[in-house]
Amino acid sequence: MKNMKGLLFNIEEFAIYDGPGIRTAVFLKGCPLRCIWCHNPEGINKVPELMKSRICGYEINAGELAAKLRKNSDFYESSGGGVTITGGEPFYQSDFLFALLSELCGLHTAIETSGYVSSDIFAKASNFTDLIIMDIKHANSSEHKKLTGMDNEQILANLEILKNSDTPFIIRVPLIPGINDSDKNLRETAELLTGAENLVQVELLPYNKLTGAKYKALGRVYNPPFDESKEPNINQEYFINAGIRSKVL
Repeated sequence: MKNMKGLLFNIEEFAIYDGPGIRTAVFLKGCPLRCIWCHNPEGINKVPELMKSRICGYEINAGELAAKLRKNSDFYESSGGGVTITGGEPFYQSDFLFALLSELCGLHTAIETSGYVSSDIFAKASNFTDLIIMDIKHANSSEHKKLTGMDNEQILANLEILKNSDTPFIIRVPLIPGINDSDKNLRETAELLTGAENLVQVELLPYNKLTGAKYKALGRVYNPPFDESKEPNINQEYFINAGIRSKVL
């Protein structure tokens, strides 16, 4: 397992928004979705690529990466932190993901995912990690397909698996102005989560207005069909009324 190789595009130390405590976030390359607002376009393609004057994406095996991550064990322990595997979509490299998590046994780990993966693979995650951070980009399936290229039926099926498991989880809602930040979508998202016993909180993530610079660095055109200057609706009322803890990142 430790010789299993994966493709990364970044390692961010001292991350504080990707789970509890001080963490290291590991970004795996490759994603099956094509969100019109993607904040990490360098993580979409599962191949190394040129970003400005550097190559974005490199291979490393699970054992070597785990040894590197364990060097911050003292920080994790003192802050209640750990390691978060994100992307891209970490389940897009599921064999490497599980190999890496196996090598990190004893550390608090989290998977940050879109939830777009087969239910068989998704259900295995509870055996390997302490926390799942999952996106709900839109509650409506047809709207989800317009925005990401895929419907959300598989994602909602995996949400049900998560709700019925013993694994603590966080739901993230990327708020894109005029796209998925309507009161209707926020209400429907809250309804999907009502009564989930192991839901830690909902995190509302406002659109990052610096996103376009990454596309330029990759030599790609970025013309989002929404007003980037507009502030998204961050109404937490529906989560509060449902007894769901929520926060704006």
